[in-house]
Amino acid sequence: MDFSLGEELEAVRDLAREIFADRVTPARLREVETSPSRVDEPLWADLVTAGLLSAVLPERDGGAGLGTAGLCVLLEEQGRCVAPLPLWPALTGALTVAAYGEADQRSLLLPGLGDGTNRLTVALEEFGPAEPLTPRTVAVADGPGWRLSGVKAVVPAPAGARHVLVTAAAGAGPGLFLVASDALGVSWEYAETTTYDMSAHLTLDDAPAELVGTPGDGAAAHLVRIAAVALAAVQTGVAEGALGHAAGHLREREQFGRPLATFQAVQHQLADCYIDIEAMRATLWQAVDAVAEPFDAAAADRAALVAKWWAAEGGLNTVHRVQHVHGGIGVDTDYPVHRHFLWGKQISTTLGGAGAALERLGALLAQAAVTS
Repeated sequence: MDFSLGEELEAVRDLAREIFADRVTPARLREVETSPSRVDEPLWADLVTAGLLSAVLPERDGGAGLGTAGLCVLLEEQGRCVAPLPLWPALTGALTVAAYGEADQRSLLLPGLGDGTNRLTVALEEFGPAEPLTPRTVAVADGPGWRLSGVKAVVPAPAGARHVLVTAAAGAGPGLFLVASDALGVSWEYAETTTYDMSAHLTLDDAPAELVGTPGDGAAAHLVRIAAVALAAVQTGVAEGALGHAAGHLREREQFGRPLATFQAVQHQLADCYIDIEAMRATLWQAVDAVAEPFDAAAADRAALVAKWWAAEGGLNTVHRVQHVHGGIGVDTDYPVHRHFLWGKQISTTLGGAGAALERLGALLAQAAVTS
C-alpha cells in the first residue's frame, strides 16, 4: 500500500499545521479551557476562512472532495497540538449527511459548515454496555417524521451545534436521525467533567426527528465506522505530540551530569512509543483506504476496528509512557503534556475501549470465516 499523501493532502496538512502552530499556544489553551464551551471559536473561524472544513465535503456540496482522507490529515494536525475544536463529530456527521441525506438535508446543513454558520454533533454512545449499532434509544414513525425516546451519553461538544445526528433502533435496523438541538423533548445535562470538549448527556422524550437514509441501510454503520477512523487519526496526532514533548524534555533535563535522553531505559520507552505510533499510522491509513468509495462494508469495518484498537491500545500506552518519563512535571496542569494524556485517555474509551474493539473485530472475523 502506498502511504504517501499526494499533493492535495500535503497542502491540507501544511496549511493546517501552520494555522495550529500560530494559534494554539499554552496561554490560549488555558483561556479556552476556562470558557463555557471549551471551543476555540476564533480558531474554528480561521479554519473556515482557510477552506479546511469545506475541503472534506463532496464537490456537489461545495467542497473539494477530499473526504475521509482529508479529514484524517486535518485531525492528525489537531491532535498533535490538542487544539480544542469539535472537528471529528462535526465533520464525520457532515460526511454522513453528504453520503445519505436528502437534498434538502444537505442544503440545510452542509453550507453552514463551510461558512462557519452551523455545525453538527453526533450522539452515538449510551450508558451501559450497549454497542453503538444496537442502541436502546427508540425511534417511532409519526406521519412523515419520527419521534425519538432515550438517553445518549457523553455527546461531544454540543455547544454551538444546531443539530445532532442520533443513532436509534427503528425496527428494520439501526437508523440515523437528525434532531434540532433545541427541539421540544430535547434536554441536555452538563456534568462536572475533566473531558477536553465539554460533553453532555442528551435526553430525548418523544423528540421530533428526521430520518437520514433508511433504517438498516448502512447510514448509522457508516457514521460509526468513519467516527472510529477519525478518532484513530486524532489519537495518532495526540501520541506524536506527546512524544515530541518527551523528546524535548529528555534532551534538556540532566541527571548525574548527563542528559536523560542518553539513558538506555528511557530510550527503550521512547522507542516503544515510536513503534506504537507507526503502527497507529499504518492501520489508520489502511482504514482510510478501506472506507473510500466504492468500499466493501465488511472489509471497511474490519479495517476501522483494527485502527480503533491500535488507537486505544497504542495511543494510551504512549501517553502513559510520556507522562512517566516526565516524572512529577507530567501531572502538573501548568505543563502542556497533561493535555495529551487527558485526550489520549478519553479517545481510547470513546465508542468503547480496546477490549470492545477487539471483541467486535473477533465477531466480524468469525462471521467471515463461516460465510467464506
